[in-house]
Amino acid sequence: MDDLRKYVAEFIGTFTLVLVGCGTAMVTGCEHWGGYLTTAFAFGLVIVGMAYCVGNISGCHINPAVSLACLISGKMNVKDFFVYFISQTLGAIAAAGTLMGIFNLGSVKDATGGYGSNGLAGVNGSSAAGLLVEILLTFIFVLVILGVTDDKYKHGSFGGVVIGFSLVMVHVLGIGLTGTSVNPARSIGPAIFAGGAALTDLWVFIVGPFIGAALAAFIYKFLAGKKA
Repeated sequence: MDDLRKYVAEFIGTFTLVLVGCGTAMVTGCEHWGGYLTTAFAFGLVIVGMAYCVGNISGCHINPAVSLACLISGKMNVKDFFVYFISQTLGAIAAAGTLMGIFNLGSVKDATGGYGSNGLAGVNGSSAAGLLVEILLTFIFVLVILGVTDDKYKHGSFGGVVIGFSLVMVHVLGIGLTGTSVNPARSIGPAIFAGGAALTDLWVFIVGPFIGAALAAFIYKFLAGKKA
């Protein structure tokens, strides 16, 4: 039963992340800095809220890249990693489908034109540039998570706030480049409904975050003096 609670918590957390984060992007269109910052804070504040809501249940990964880093760091087993991945992805798909229903039924204009899906327009369609952006941003984000959640250091109850604002930080740069994924599930959900280029380029937003997270896990082990 405890395992089921963890998986449901990851579903709910990822559902909320995509619903609020991508939904905000759809409303604002991420136009200029007002839209950028609003969307960046929407994603970050969800992390803050969910950290204190489901963090004690599942760890509040709500991101397969974070789960991969935890697997490499020995904080979770292979079975939990895969079920977390499935739960997170289903949560993202459910949220994207909900957004499609809200915007279509309410005849509201989706200012992103693709349900908040990630894309390569900001890097002139370059898969290589997009991949590099996602690797770097995920590396930074996950490195912060590993440091804040390290049992060796006591950060008190501020961990969720630090992680949330770190997500805001990477979004401020990444939105104009790739839309900022750093989260395969967050990219998979909207891409399924958007189709087209969002689906064709989806591999960038799966591979990039996973590479960035793996690098963060291995490098944090080195920095913290832990055995690989």
